[in-house]
Amino acid sequence: MSAPVRFGSPAGRWILLATILGSGLAGIDATVVNVALPAIGDDLDADFADLQWTVTAYTLTLASFILTGGALGDRMGRRRVFVVGVAWFAVASLLCGLAPTASTLIAARALQGVGAALLTPGSLAIIQASFVPADRARAIGAWSGLGGLATAAGPFLGGWLVEAVSWRWVFFINVPLALVVIVVAHRHVPESRDPFASGRVDLAGAALGATALGGLTYALIQAPEQGLVGAVLVAGLVGLGAAGLFLAVEARIPHPMLPLGIFGSRQFSAANAFTFVIYAAFSVVLFLLVLHLQVVAGFGPLAAGTALLPITVVMLALSARSGELAARIGPRLPMSLGPVVCAVALLLMLRIGPDASYATAVLPGVVVLGLGFALLVAPLTATALAAADEEHAGLASGVNNAVARAGGLFAIAVLPAVAGLTGADYDVPEVFAAGFRTVLLISVGLLVAGSALAAVAISNDVLAEPEAVPAAEPAAGAAVASTAASGGHPHPEAPTRYCAVTGTPLASVTDGVCEPEESGR
Repeated sequence: MSAPVRFGSPAGRWILLATILGSGLAGIDATVVNVALPAIGDDLDADFADLQWTVTAYTLTLASFILTGGALGDRMGRRRVFVVGVAWFAVASLLCGLAPTASTLIAARALQGVGAALLTPGSLAIIQASFVPADRARAIGAWSGLGGLATAAGPFLGGWLVEAVSWRWVFFINVPLALVVIVVAHRHVPESRDPFASGRVDLAGAALGATALGGLTYALIQAPEQGLVGAVLVAGLVGLGAAGLFLAVEARIPHPMLPLGIFGSRQFSAANAFTFVIYAAFSVVLFLLVLHLQVVAGFGPLAAGTALLPITVVMLALSARSGELAARIGPRLPMSLGPVVCAVALLLMLRIGPDASYATAVLPGVVVLGLGFALLVAPLTATALAAADEEHAGLASGVNNAVARAGGLFAIAVLPAVAGLTGADYDVPEVFAAGFRTVLLISVGLLVAGSALAAVAISNDVLAEPEAVPAAEPAAGAAVASTAASGGHPHPEAPTRYCAVTGTPLASVTDGVCEPEESGR
């Protein structure tokens, strides 16, 4: 593993460029497709369930395999798996652009999600492993803000492509961008891995996780129209059974994809519970908002995409500062206040109706939503990573991303149906407007609940540098790192190192700051 780099160094800039562009590909597709949904529905004769699947097929495989992506990165090399994921994503994007039917598009979107699952945890894990500890929160803030730039710019780019060329180009555009990421990563990103991770991959866990999410999602999306009978009932039962088997398998095998012991950290569990609730609200609102602007407010694809640009501007300006603030005062306040700000934004969006004015009805809510995003995203990400051991950055990143995607997956599958949106309702402005209002109010409740959770459960100490202890008395973190790497079995032979710069003894990885020092064992 190469020596850690500083945030403002040339090496640090190259690493940020590769990781931001790479994760931006996945982020762009998570938002740009929403703008294209009405055009996709018209061109491929798709109903509302098809549009839900166009979004959730991608999210489903991303959530299902992102843990495997993190584990593969820890074992085989984070840069290597990141590059493979980017290449896979590019090929799947090409297939999406060529899709002749809604079913073919949904299948290609599922493949695209697999590529995203490989590259997404790698981007954050590379940052966590490559930067010196003092600069990690700042680097994560820059990744969050600039990655948010790519993600929020997606609707604008997608709207322009839909109006100027075709919805298919929202997928074709990924191919040249992916080539740039691959070249930069090969030339400038150092390789890193967990030296104690097993080379074996938990394929059974990955398959059971995918089956659980797939079965439950199918039942949730199809039940409103078909009822909880026949294939829908079977799919739901299979999903529940697979979820139970997943937990049983992960608890018993020696090298699980998801070591359940990682949730023994109260902070890690709290951060991920917060993530599930908050991203459930974010995902369903962003899914429906761009549709609402086109179906109800009468915006075209380009105007609907442009409407979200203030989120980009605010996140770009404030996310890095938010990360620095969390490192100084702790993450509790930003993570408690951010959801409240976002809830206010959603209440402002209740005013978006037929022929709505952008300046008075749309802009205020979008700006406030950007402020809420900027306030909470970087502290949340830094907390989720800091609550796990450094050597398992890929696993921690993968778990947090999987939880975020799962929250969005279930929200998009459930809340539109709760609000009465099914079939061809996205073509009926009055029905869609009523459903959108209901979803906004439910999402406000989720955000308030997330704020309360952060205020009660998130500690301000989680981002603080721990006090150093003598090398002869290994800290608990070293044992946890070694234990988690082996799926619950400690490595008694693993040396630890003491370093006043990097904090507590960790599993031995030369970082260019301190030399390895054998612990008493």
